[in-house]
Amino acid sequence: MGFLSDLVSGRRAELEEHPLDDESLREAAASAPPARDFEAAVRRPGVAVIAEVKRSSPSAGAIAETEPGERVRTYTRGGAAAISVLTESEHFGGSLDDLRAARAGTDLPLLRKDFLIAPAQLAEARGAGADAVLVITAAITDDELAALLQTAKELELSTLVEAHGEEDLERALAAGAPIVGVNARDLETLDVDEERALRLLERVPRDRARVFESGIATRAQVQRAVEAGAYAVLVGEHLMRSADPAAAIAELRGSAS
Repeated sequence: MGFLSDLVSGRRAELEEHPLDDESLREAAASAPPARDFEAAVRRPGVAVIAEVKRSSPSAGAIAETEPGERVRTYTRGGAAAISVLTESEHFGGSLDDLRAARAGTDLPLLRKDFLIAPAQLAEARGAGADAVLVITAAITDDELAALLQTAKELELSTLVEAHGEEDLERALAAGAPIVGVNARDLETLDVDEERALRLLERVPRDRARVFESGIATRAQVQRAVEAGAYAVLVGEHLMRSADPAAAIAELRGSAS
């Protein structure tokens, strides 16, 4: 067992003891404004930066306190293509309120980043302002993956389907995921292996929107990811620690003055 296994096991127990009200969540999702096109944002010309709101993490500890609305306005000014918001509370200090605040602060597509295993969680995300959700292949079965992808389609949510290893990637591709993320961080051990992730990214078919996740802090890393096939990079800790996040995004994109 590792971090991901332990967390998902706890999440399953929590949802079994306190199931979400799928019907009311779907009603709220149905009344939400039309979803913004997260995939188009990822595929836009030039490298796309998905800028993340993340207060803490199990690997880095406390990173930075922030007001999500103001943070995403800064990210937007810097040229971010989309915003990722951590909503997991225990290890990342996030919440759905952060997602709602981010929604009020930007018109960019919003990704809910959490450990999602049940269709009702996707409806919950849509109702709180998300345009896309992270789906971690290693956290779920093939049947659950299929159910989440189908629910996302019904709710008009994009899905960023994440892989870390070869088996994860094969499952993501077999499920037909149009947006595939390769995470350089092993979510069980929390170790980062950038070179391994770049090799895995090269194996993602060119017709999929490819996203490189974790560990990005320099323009050189972004360039390596692009050379391996990335359309976008997801960056959290580096931007959260930056004294000037807008300038940091511009530098990563190669557009700093």
